[in-house]
Amino acid sequence: MLVQLLGLIFASQSTALTIEVTEQELRVGSAHIDRKFLGNIQALSSEEMRQWRGPLSDPAGFMALRFWISTGVKIEINDPSDSTPYWLISSKKAQPLSAALLSNN
Repeated sequence: MLVQLLGLIFASQSTALTIEVTEQELRVGSAHIDRKFLGNIQALSSEEMRQWRGPLSDPAGFMALRFWISTGVKIEINDPSDSTPYWLISSKKAQPLSAALLSNN
């Protein structure tokens, strides 16, 4: 039991999702997109996030999710050469993340 608990703690720490917003781009893990292609940006409550992870999800959407984080941000993508309709990102700080993405966008 202790080994399993330690394994879960290690896994959650080693798979932390790195999110970086610069003036030019959004980086989530190893994925990145130029901010000029970001459309509607919406901070999601736990219930909204549950819906977008489940019944409302689109298989073509990019999802950077952590099951232990219940809130997040949905970002529509406006790039004619990219078939990805949106990015769905888990974040404990969904409101500040969406505010950072909306600034100067």
